[in-house]
Amino acid sequence: MINELRITFPSLSANESFARAAAAAFIAQLNPTYEEVADIKCAVSEAVTNAIVHGYRDTMGDIFMNIKLTADRTVRIEIRDRGCGIPDVTEAMKPLFTTDPENERSGMGFTVMENFMDKMKVISTVGKGTKVTMTKRLSPVSRMKG
Repeated sequence: MINELRITFPSLSANESFARAAAAAFIAQLNPTYEEVADIKCAVSEAVTNAIVHGYRDTMGDIFMNIKLTADRTVRIEIRDRGCGIPDVTEAMKPLFTTDPENERSGMGFTVMENFMDKMKVISTVGKGTKVTMTKRLSPVSRMKG
């Protein structure tokens, strides 16, 4: 590991953009491509939004974000909450599955995370919370000649 960031913030929807920006700023030290930054920001946004909207629902709680950077240019991101948990993770990870059918954007969060990251794992316990762990190996740094 070459660096690590640990932050905790309240489950306010305004903090979703903060988490996304913090992740992008922190991984900048690895000189990622624009596309890699966009992918990571989108995955973080989905994970944090899930924690706010589904994990805590109408209550307040803390969201924990941990980002580790390794020498082989791997970014490991963990988003954790102490919310209500997911009764059936396998079912929840199916595209278009939602517990909120009235929200037209529902049901694609886990699919988006899986598509933008190399690996994604969800561990959840009802009544105790959910942990989403995502990893992405960044492309090698290109050396500009000049």
